[in-house]
Amino acid sequence: MGVTIENLVTSGTFSLDGGTWDVDNNVWIVGNAEECIIIDSPHDAAAIISQVRGRKVKAILLTHAHNDHIGAARDVAAAVDAPIYLNPEDLMLWEQVYPDAVPDRHHAAGDEFEVGGATLTAIHTPGHSPGSTCFYLESEGTVFTGDTLFNGGPGATGRSYSDYPTILTSIRERLLTLPPETVVRTGHGGNTTIGAERETLAQLADPVESAQ
Repeated sequence: MGVTIENLVTSGTFSLDGGTWDVDNNVWIVGNAEECIIIDSPHDAAAIISQVRGRKVKAILLTHAHNDHIGAARDVAAAVDAPIYLNPEDLMLWEQVYPDAVPDRHHAAGDEFEVGGATLTAIHTPGHSPGSTCFYLESEGTVFTGDTLFNGGPGATGRSYSDYPTILTSIRERLLTLPPETVVRTGHGGNTTIGAERETLAQLADPVESAQ
């Protein structure tokens, strides 16, 4: 029997570059009856802890370090005794939220995290932020994309540390190469598929071509 994938939506604010916006964030919990991994920890530590239901939490994997994805991470980690993993290229964003602490561990492209007999593989997808990372759960045909890829195209790149050509390259080279039926589970909003987003991205100009 495969692992289960649970979705919790928490609400709060996203703040960067002097602006603040109301947002709803997806929290993904992958595991079985005994153990789980949490992907992102936004806004509401109590709700996330409740969703764990006493299971052993093997890791808290952060897709990136914008405050609306990490704001509850340290409280959750302390409550469930789990290590926080972040790509170190996002440490400057982490420090805006937690200036006096560091993540417990770093993750990098190709790292694997086992839970309930399944394996999550880290795919480094810079663009939305330098350290943005997706987690591919091949056995279940799904990928957790944070704010890199949404239902309808790439994540935002209009703020500090973001870059539009970079996110397009990441998506095309590292996500759209996954099987088309792969379910995309995002940081905000509803699911989509790799196949659907291939069609969306095909309508965008190639950043390499447009630069020449």
